[in-house]
Amino acid sequence: MDLNINNFDESIRDGKVLVDFWAPWCGPCRMLTPIMDEIKNEGYNVYKVNVDDNHELAKKYGVMSIPCVIYFKDGKEINKIIGFTSKNEILKMLED
Repeated sequence: MDLNINNFDESIRDGKVLVDFWAPWCGPCRMLTPIMDEIKNEGYNVYKVNVDDNHELAKKYGVMSIPCVIYFKDGKEINKIIGFTSKNEILKMLED
């Protein structure tokens, strides 16, 4: 599911949530998409934010480089990974 300024806060407020800040022109972002899809298929809440369409959200969360995956727990930012990374690293972030 794609998030925007209208549905972002409601979508991240409960439980563990991963938000993938990305853009269609970003090669590493496209490489990360199947990994994020796998994580979503394993039962995690995974959302995407297109930074080209949602500058205000990218600015609010300090997203200066993409891809950027931010882990939220009950609406609070817990951790972030900038750049392409492995599935194991993302899952490890959820366990810490």
